[in-house]
Amino acid sequence: MRPFLPALSVLLLGASLLAPLVGRAAESRPPNVVVILTDDQGYADISFNPHHPKEVATPHLDALAREGVWFSQGYITGNVCSPTRAGLLTGRYQQRAGVYTAGEGGRGIAQSEKIFPRFLQPAGYITAAYGKWHLGLTLEQSPIGRGFDRWYGFLGRGGHDYFDLAQADPESGPMYRDGKEIKDTGYMTTRLTDEAVAFIQQHKAQPFYIHLAYNAVHAPAQAPAEDIARFKQQFPNLSTARATLMAMLYHLDLGVGRVVDTLKQAGVWENTLLFFLTDNGGSRAMGAVNTPLRGAKQQNYEGGIRTPFIVSWPAGFKGGRTIDIPVSSLDILPTALEAARVPLPTDRPLDGRSLLPLLAGTTSQHIDTFYWSEGGEVGGFAVRSGDWKLVQQRGQAKVELFNLARDPAETTDLAPQNAAKVGELTKLYEAWLDQMAAPMSGAPKRPGAQPAGGGKKSKAEKRKARDEERAKKQED
Repeated sequence: MRPFLPALSVLLLGASLLAPLVGRAAESRPPNVVVILTDDQGYADISFNPHHPKEVATPHLDALAREGVWFSQGYITGNVCSPTRAGLLTGRYQQRAGVYTAGEGGRGIAQSEKIFPRFLQPAGYITAAYGKWHLGLTLEQSPIGRGFDRWYGFLGRGGHDYFDLAQADPESGPMYRDGKEIKDTGYMTTRLTDEAVAFIQQHKAQPFYIHLAYNAVHAPAQAPAEDIARFKQQFPNLSTARATLMAMLYHLDLGVGRVVDTLKQAGVWENTLLFFLTDNGGSRAMGAVNTPLRGAKQQNYEGGIRTPFIVSWPAGFKGGRTIDIPVSSLDILPTALEAARVPLPTDRPLDGRSLLPLLAGTTSQHIDTFYWSEGGEVGGFAVRSGDWKLVQQRGQAKVELFNLARDPAETTDLAPQNAAKVGELTKLYEAWLDQMAAPMSGAPKRPGAQPAGGGKKSKAEKRKARDEERAKKQED
């Protein structure tokens, strides 16, 4: 199987073959829902990608991709982590909540924005969040404050020390359990896996939802010394930095494997709807590899916004397939709600769409247009409509146009000879941006525009701007 080739012929196997699977699943109890989110993992730092470097080996992730469905054009809604987390958990573009940047997302989103657990709990689900949060620094904004029943992890921005779980990390704060500060020991990636495994074992008798947000492989670059040495010995030309990243990835892959094995041992794997993805493109600062895509974290090229994207539900649809139709993290919540037979909200419509029709083979149509925006002060944005993508990088005036069907690596800018297409995509983006809220930092939505309220910035706005710059540095 060649996972990165178009798989439309595989997708269109016919409703007569796959629909009965969904039907049988719907007759039983609602599926468990597990979302596994990694941090800054490179697009080629998974060995299921045939472009992966020789030192990359992720057997457990590969098995998950082989047994499930790989979406070869899966997107996240931003090029840094806190905005994308807001989008995933609400099922709505994070810009609707005024979140355009890492600093804005890190301060938290309004309580009026309903997030994942509050949709599922009325249907009898018990819910848990493990790992990185990055959506607020107070207990009111924490997973417990936002509706999760169980929580183990940390609140703050960026990453967290992987070994020191007893002292409060200067950037990310202390570790918490269910809203209470704790002191713990162990290696962070392993401890997050331990907690998720214990939750599955304890709650296998009822439907559950787990949001497992590993901070691996985000900085700081830390892994057990023996694992770093093993990679250095196996690949003598590997830099220490890259060997450390591979050791971090090794423990991440082990963790995913343990979660899947626990679901199987608990007898609930068949009826578990599992999503795997990463929060943004791989980080150059950590030596991540995003081949064959251009760019990286903090850029709107494909390497900054496309993610490894795996969906599995053995009782719900046939695995062992690749689907090359573009999808996004906004689709995760509506997919889970349809699988759980929970009505979609009508007061705040979701921006994503259920993936179940694609997964069941009953359609080859999905959302056709996707948007990214970092707000006016930095100016970065992108819009993809069909095979065409218009992109502007942060702080640059130039816009570039690519045809992703012919040029997925974004090597040839077609804007100079396609003014009409540039205008068409610009109009789409501007119309979308008009619907979004003003940035919660008080910045303008568009470059050159006055900040919200107009005039000079107040002291509070200047302080917010400093927070934004600090948050950006922490994301590097």
